[in-house]
Amino acid sequence: MNTQTFDIPSTDYWFQVIDMGYHNWALITPNNQGGVTAHFFTDKSGVFDRLSFPTQTEAETALKRNGFNRYAEEAEFRSLIQAPSAPFHEAPDPSGPVYSAGRFWK
Repeated sequence: MNTQTFDIPSTDYWFQVIDMGYHNWALITPNNQGGVTAHFFTDKSGVFDRLSFPTQTEAETALKRNGFNRYAEEAEFRSLIQAPSAPFHEAPDPSGPVYSAGRFWK
């Protein structure tokens, strides 16, 4: 299978511990609508969902509210877990959108 890869132009990683050894990650980037988009991806750089927000601050607040932590602020976690790296690729969740459908998003 030929999977198209791409970069996400941000290095301000956010993470959510899902289970031992499994994490969801997010990077926030400006979008074409004047706001920002949070790109959600797996430990293996597979992007499985996206959410748009009016501002960076609103995106960060929503990430915190939903159990995400800023990677740069977690020295102990950084010493144990390396953030996924580019290139990223599309990797839809088999059960559909995880966060944008509202199933696991407050």
